Amino acid sequence: MARAFRTFLTAILILTPIGLAAQSAQSVPPSGESQKLFRSSVDLVSIQASVRDKKGRPMKGLRPVDFEVRDNGQVRPILSLRADLRSPVSLAILVDMSGSMSIAAKIDMARQAYDSILSQLRTGDEVALFAFDSALHVRQEFTSDLPKLRGALDNFEVFGSTSLYDATAETARTLAARSATHKAIIVLTDGIDTSSQMTASEVSGLASSIDVPVYIVATVPSVDSRSMMEAAGRSTPSEAADLRDLAEWTGGQLVFASTFTETVVVASSLVGELRQQYVLAIEAADAPEWRRLDIRVKHPSAVVKARSGYFGG
Repeated sequence: MARAFRTFLTAILILTPIGLAAQSAQSVPPSGESQKLFRSSVDLVSIQASVRDKKGRPMKGLRPVDFEVRDNGQVRPILSLRADLRSPVSLAILVDMSGSMSIAAKIDMARQAYDSILSQLRTGDEVALFAFDSALHVRQEFTSDLPKLRGALDNFEVFGSTSLYDATAETARTLAARSATHKAIIVLTDGIDTSSQMTASEVSGLASSIDVPVYIVATVPSVDSRSMMEAAGRSTPSEAADLRDLAEWTGGQLVFASTFTETVVVASSLVGELRQQYVLAIEAADAPEWRRLDIRVKHPSAVVKARSGYFGG
């Protein structure tokens, strides 16, 4: 990673509460060595990892021995592994309310996706609702009172330019402080950023460094979705490719929803994937630098999605 990007991440992360200490301490097996326990409570890196086979089915029952975690190319011991489907989730839902969403079909599909996400949640889960145009707007702070969130997008007014990347970065910093085992940002947008100060790669670096996967749901008509999917698959720079990289580098996913049926299916699968994630922990490196993570499962059909790195030291 470029020196300028490392400097940027250093400045951001010095001011950012990582929020991993409490859950990390609970994850470490008991030990008689108080010094070891203390180090584990402050120096762990938490990794949310989705593992599916080549047919897209979740791989269940994996143990620490089934995983391999490389930190800057070096194999690191896995100190803990959790896979609890009953654990609550913490979601930050980020809705594009900029002028580019003025087409009625886009707004309607965003509302449908939002309602579908809420329908997948259960007691103990918590959600915050944010909207963005050129700035981020808090429509509902984190709450476990799920009925309070229903109808929150009924008065949906679009205006202004789109700062998707800036809004995602600010939301990631807010979500980092939540204590839930499984947490993520879900962005509902038409996929066009016009005014952010940050780039997609800077936001993905920030989000992945604090283990916040970003799922982007592009609610666009079918003609636009086809062109965006083709652009995302090309190696040349494009808005769609930036969105894909932002999602994948954080361990999330870019998906397209062009019909009301697709929005329901997509929303259900994203929340289901989040609940089925494994949560691993390794000891953090001491060096104050960006560290590249590579998480693998020792099975030929396994496909793993996880954060791309963290900031050591």
